[in-house]
Amino acid sequence: MIARRLRTLKALLAATALAAPAVLMPAAVHAAAPASSREAELEARLLRLEAEMADMKAALREARQASAEKPLTDDAATQAARAAEAKADAAAVRIAALEAKAGQVPAQPDGFRMGGTSWRLGGFVKVVGSVTRFGNGELAGGSLGKEFFLPQQIPVGGAASTDVIGHARQTRLFFSTSTPVAGKELKGHIEFDFALAAAPLGAQRATNAYTPTFRRGFISYGNLLIGQEWTTFQNPAHLPESTDFVGPMDGSVFVRQMMVQYRQPLGRGLDLYLAAENPQTETLTSTSAAMVDNDQDRMPDFVAKLAYHDKTKELHIAGLVRSVSVHGGGMGDNALGYGASVGGKIMFGPGNRHDIRFMGAVGRGIGRYFTVGYAPDAIYDRAVADRLYLVDNLAGWASVKLGWTETLRSTFMAGYQHAGYPDAIGRPALANVEAWSLAGNLFWSPVRNLDFGIEYRHAVRKVASGLSGTMDRVEMAAKYTF
Repeated sequence: MIARRLRTLKALLAATALAAPAVLMPAAVHAAAPASSREAELEARLLRLEAEMADMKAALREARQASAEKPLTDDAATQAARAAEAKADAAAVRIAALEAKAGQVPAQPDGFRMGGTSWRLGGFVKVVGSVTRFGNGELAGGSLGKEFFLPQQIPVGGAASTDVIGHARQTRLFFSTSTPVAGKELKGHIEFDFALAAAPLGAQRATNAYTPTFRRGFISYGNLLIGQEWTTFQNPAHLPESTDFVGPMDGSVFVRQMMVQYRQPLGRGLDLYLAAENPQTETLTSTSAAMVDNDQDRMPDFVAKLAYHDKTKELHIAGLVRSVSVHGGGMGDNALGYGASVGGKIMFGPGNRHDIRFMGAVGRGIGRYFTVGYAPDAIYDRAVADRLYLVDNLAGWASVKLGWTETLRSTFMAGYQHAGYPDAIGRPALANVEAWSLAGNLFWSPVRNLDFGIEYRHAVRKVASGLSGTMDRVEMAAKYTF
């Protein structure tokens, strides 16, 4: 009987000895890669189990030696064999459990590593099709207003027209890097899409080719950021979900530009942002509504923002001070521009599927920060006076998202903007004065990272002469995020 028991124990030990290298092999193959805490724990447990197995083999050798020197009684042999079998069975169960854990496919981290640097490539493919009715005119071919909502490009003073278009120009790509340096992360980010590229002549005739356009590119180290990023005066994460490029563009702050930004955590979800950002003064003359890009600025724009976040809400309040400046030919003027913005996102309902989002901004001489330049910072006309006449600005939007199910949701949004021109100087007849819009959509995500949406938008534009134009658009979109 003792011989049979010993043979059984020997077979079990042999099986566990063969299983252990198979479990450890993945760790050996990937030894060059940094192990996660879970992998390290698993490896440590296997090492402990190997030590236990070594002890059991030593006990088996001692049992064999004792049996050769002094034969055991049947009862003693049986008890010894049972004890050895119990230990072997327990070891086999534990190895099987560890093998099962080792066989599970762990969650893969985003990107890949090269040396000490983590790399990540991402973006999305977005395909959009729309049918638009302009109630008071038509847009010229290649106009960006055909492809996404720009209130300043709603025609006024003409006959109604209808436009149908489809494109994939909002497709986006980015890559980012992260390298640990002196206890902090040194990061880089580069991002581009095709949405704002000027359409080449005849692009839709055959190839629909567009040039990639630079969106964001910055480096950050710890709390310091340097490069082109969304202005500190806004929070793009608060923008509502839309089939459109932005959504309520008429009420939005929307600027990406070069900056030096510092973030100081204040604790309890509160952060202070301080930034010096690229200046640029936009003006109209008293007779022409064509925006003039002045490039004689002498001071950066300064922004300060307080941002708060917790599990169900994000809020911010920001202030902007800038020097509006025009100089050239021995003439020119400076004026103080300023403004404030407030925005937020509040989640509620089952699983926080619903949310309310909003943003409001007011200021003087900060027109270029709104709606990709719907209104100017100032009117400047040397033929009338060598001085700047600042324009007052007011804009805002609000949205409600309703998550009907885990995969079905809707967003309803409204936006508004008004530009107040000074009475001391004339304004051009086509200067934008007011814009507003209402929109609602339905999105369905049948699987993760795949979205299908349909949206309706009604928008109105008013100009200084009293003319107005309307836009009604039904838009569909498909988006795959990777």
